[in-house]
Amino acid sequence: MAMASSVTNISIQGVWITGLTRMASMFNGVPNVVGMSLRNELRGPKQNVNDWYRYMQKGAEAVHSANPDVIVILSGLNYDKDLSFLRNRPVNLTFSGKIVFEAHWYAFTDGEAWKNGNSNQVCGRVVDNMMRMSGFLLDQGWPLFVSEFGVDQRGTNVNDNRYLGCFLGVAAELDFDWALWTLVGSYYLRQGVLGMNEYYGVLDWNWCEARNSTFLQQISALQSPFRGPGLSEANPHKVIFHPSTGLCVLMKSLFEPLRLGPCSESESWNYTPQKIISVKGTYFCLQTDDLAKPAKLGIICTDSNSKWETISDSKMHLSSKASNGTTVCLDVDSSNTIVTNVCKCLSKDNACDPESQWFKLVNSTRSSTMIKPLSQMIPTHQFPIKGFSWKFLGSVL
Repeated sequence: MAMASSVTNISIQGVWITGLTRMASMFNGVPNVVGMSLRNELRGPKQNVNDWYRYMQKGAEAVHSANPDVIVILSGLNYDKDLSFLRNRPVNLTFSGKIVFEAHWYAFTDGEAWKNGNSNQVCGRVVDNMMRMSGFLLDQGWPLFVSEFGVDQRGTNVNDNRYLGCFLGVAAELDFDWALWTLVGSYYLRQGVLGMNEYYGVLDWNWCEARNSTFLQQISALQSPFRGPGLSEANPHKVIFHPSTGLCVLMKSLFEPLRLGPCSESESWNYTPQKIISVKGTYFCLQTDDLAKPAKLGIICTDSNSKWETISDSKMHLSSKASNGTTVCLDVDSSNTIVTNVCKCLSKDNACDPESQWFKLVNSTRSSTMIKPLSQMIPTHQFPIKGFSWKFLGSVL
């Protein structure tokens, strides 16, 4: 930041404060304008923490004074990646309850680490760094807005493709707000190029069609929050989110395999301290059978095939023991059926793609499909002796 420069006897910072004040005043009372970000991607050799506090606090006060209703959004240093200095030194402002911090997170934030490394190991390392640099603010009770993320919508960028599943898993788990770069498909003029294509754009060059419909499906579950504040449609529960597809694990009945489907239709799941994943409010728990066989629901939940642990550096492999003692991981086959297979890509192999086995147990208070009645979960016509089936279930339930 050129803090000491002047333009016609008005300091650069003075021009900046004046601009913020005018914009805040212009949109005072306009309900569609809910927030103002003070500065995009601070960078360069003159950036420093002391100047950040000095001028960000001045800018925040100016916006609040001109528009008391608007949210004030504060960005970090180093291309909006670094807010770590806030861990032990909070901002000092005259107002509260309307401060949001923002961060930017792309695959290229970490160079070509995703392309050149093992996806599980890179995901774990990158997420740990993100939590250290900005994600810790959520633990301190501050809202964190990932105001830029995005990928090459052509689907050919290996670095971006590997990053996306990790990002979506973390976004679902932490339930932070986000904004996507970008909607536009092309520009009239950019970097001296007429009609320049924007390959990170959701729309195609003509702005007529979606460039990548699969991507839209992937982010669809995240377009509504999973939980609060202010969202308490249902009691706290888990959903089993599959970042690669943007879908969640669903159960139609005990006699049909678990499949992926819209998260809005997910059952409420519970994950116990004993590492059992159960359908909340029932005795039914998730179990593994044999390799390449569908995962199943059962009522004897004390055996090793009913215990699920999150393993790998990404913390997105759900692992259990098959009937023969083999360690297996939850997986998805070509028909979106939930199966168990040998855990893959846990380390070292840089070419391996683990994303079919990436799942997140996500906390939710979003309303979901009600627990199905027994007559729907367990059709009695599938038992040879109907009276026996209901007697048995009555003794269990």
